[in-house]
Amino acid sequence: MTRKRQKETHPFLSSVLEYTYIIIGAATIAIGFNIFLLPNEVASGGVSGISTILYGLFNWNPGLVQYAFNIPLFISGVIILGKHFGARSLVGTLTLPLFVLLTANWEPATLDPLLGALFGGISVGIGLGIVFRGRASTGGTDLAAQIITKYTGFTLGKSVMIIDGLIVLSAALVFDIEKGLYALIGLFVTTKTIDIIQLGFSQSKMVYIITNKQEEIRDAIYEKVNRGVTKFSAVGGYTEQERPILLVVVYQTEFSKLKQVVKQVDPSAFVIVSDAYEVFGEGFKRA
Repeated sequence: MTRKRQKETHPFLSSVLEYTYIIIGAATIAIGFNIFLLPNEVASGGVSGISTILYGLFNWNPGLVQYAFNIPLFISGVIILGKHFGARSLVGTLTLPLFVLLTANWEPATLDPLLGALFGGISVGIGLGIVFRGRASTGGTDLAAQIITKYTGFTLGKSVMIIDGLIVLSAALVFDIEKGLYALIGLFVTTKTIDIIQLGFSQSKMVYIITNKQEEIRDAIYEKVNRGVTKFSAVGGYTEQERPILLVVVYQTEFSKLKQVVKQVDPSAFVIVSDAYEVFGEGFKRA
C-alpha cells in the first residue's frame, strides 16, 4: 500500500514543482526587465522588447502591453497551430506580465546601458531557463515564430531570429544605434544563459580513442583512472578496415590523468574530446 500511495502522489508533487519553476522563472524575468532592461531602454527581443519600445515611444505600461500581446498570441497559437499548449504555458503567459506590473516601481539597479544589457540578459536567461525546466513557456514571440514557420516554411530558429532582429532594429531606430547594439548584447547573453541553465556547466568530458592498442589502453584506464570503457565498431573511411573505438566519460578533474595514461600506452593514438553536459548512471550522479 505504501508503494502504491507513493506512485499516486508523485505526479502531483512533480506538477507542483513544475508550476513553482514557472512562477519563480517568471518573477526572475520580470525583475531583470524592470531593474536592468527597461530603465536603460534595452529592447533585447521578445514581447518584453516590444513593450520597452512602446514605453519609450508612448509611455505605455509595459505589463499591460505584454498582456495585450501575450493573450492574443496564445489564443492564436491554439487556433492556428492546433496544439494543446497546456495549462503550464498559459500560466507562464499570464504570470510574467503580472510580475512585471508588481515590480514596476522597483528602483533601477544600474543606469549604465552596458551593465543593464549584460545583467538584464543574464536575468532573463535564468528566468527562461527555469520556466523551460517547468516544461512551459512564457508565450509571446515564441508562438508568433511557430505561426510564421507554419505559413512560410522557415525553420523555427530562423523565424525567431527574424522577429528578434526586427525588434532590435526597431530599438535602434526608436532610441539610437548604441541602444540597438546593447539590445544585441542582451539577446546574446540571454541565449547563452538559457543554455547554461538548461545544460549546466560542463563537468565531464567524453573521450573517443582510436588506437591499435585497445586492450592495453582499456586495462590501463580500468586500473589507473578507475573508469569503465565502452568499445564499439567503426570502419576507416580510407582503408575500409574495421577500427574499434573506445569511449570513456570522465570528470574534468580526471581528464589529465586519462590523457597521460593514453599517451604512455600509445603516443600515436587518435583522441577526440568533447564536453558532456549531462551524465547519469554508475559512477556519476543519479538521474
